[in-house]
Amino acid sequence: MLLSKGRIVILACFAGLGLMMLFLYLYANSFQSDLEKVTISVDSVKVLDENKLDKRAHLDVRFNLQNPTSVTLTVSTINYELFVNGKSLGQGHLSTEDIPEAGRPILFANNNATLPNTFDLVNTDGITNEYSDIMNNQPIKYEIKGQVTIQSFLTEVTKDFDVNLG
Repeated sequence: MLLSKGRIVILACFAGLGLMMLFLYLYANSFQSDLEKVTISVDSVKVLDENKLDKRAHLDVRFNLQNPTSVTLTVSTINYELFVNGKSLGQGHLSTEDIPEAGRPILFANNNATLPNTFDLVNTDGITNEYSDIMNNQPIKYEIKGQVTIQSFLTEVTKDFDVNLG
């Protein structure tokens, strides 16, 4: 089988394109270990307001993310479940997915960022005592379990977290 110059050029172009795609994939995945180094903690959980008629309150949950890497990152989602003294109060969600990446909260290299989130707390029969303790400023142990999605310019990582406060 004889290969003409045109076929050799086309095959070389496809081979080069394949190698370029492989390099881009390997390069993008080289940052995943850096993204795993980001740590998340909770600075505070405070009552913003209470509606006694509807038996509802809003809590201000402040997440602190620490970026020890040399890469600037963004956060697209934080999904979490809030526990008080071992009892689940419900789930919260912070999302910036609908915001272009340039407008999302930035985790600068070797820096921290605090992200506030409003948690909607509903007083139900299962958490009446915990709700009362929160509203009366009693000593409380918070536990927050969830996942955070961290992105760099080429890749993203979803990381589990479990933090305690109080």
